[in-house]
Amino acid sequence: MGLDYAISAVVTLLVVVDPVGLAPVFISLTRHLPTPEKRRTATLAGLIAGLVLVGFAFGGAWLLRQLGISLPAFRIAGGLLLFAIAFEMVYLRRTERQAKTAEDALQKDRPHHIAAFPLAIPLLAGPGAITATLLLAGQASGNPAMLASLIGIIAFVALVCVATFCFAAQIGHRLGDTGNLVLSRLLGILLAALAVQYVIDGVRAAVAG
Repeated sequence: MGLDYAISAVVTLLVVVDPVGLAPVFISLTRHLPTPEKRRTATLAGLIAGLVLVGFAFGGAWLLRQLGISLPAFRIAGGLLLFAIAFEMVYLRRTERQAKTAEDALQKDRPHHIAAFPLAIPLLAGPGAITATLLLAGQASGNPAMLASLIGIIAFVALVCVATFCFAAQIGHRLGDTGNLVLSRLLGILLAALAVQYVIDGVRAAVAG
């Protein structure tokens, strides 16, 4: 169970956050910055996003209780949301939306804030990543080892995002447009399957309850 949970958490968060898919957005947002500032922005964005997700991992269950939302209900709703994101990835609508968010941020002329917005929130720690974190934290409920594993996985995903952003130009050059399109669609299909599984688990738990 522990290994299966860790693998599922790594795959889910990496697919939802999609650091490789965000590499072109990062290049667009930071094209006016010198290389040291780009690395600083990447590090800060990963740190902020990681802290946001860790906060939801610890406080998500409390928040759901305060709102009177059961975990099975949230699994079903979260699975549907993740499926919508997967649909966007398969049909490339997510890439268009992320590009528009980056463009809006540049038009507002706030280069010193781009690490927090839009990179950390909502591109890295967006609704999909927060939902996935809450679902994974719900699965780890009552198991300190699994929760600690989730925190470590969030830190790992944040580091992957920082590394991807730091080498965004090289990654984009090697993958090319065709590689990015194929990877996005493959990850979208994988996320769709995970999302359906979350819905099935939520329905089973609701019926059993």
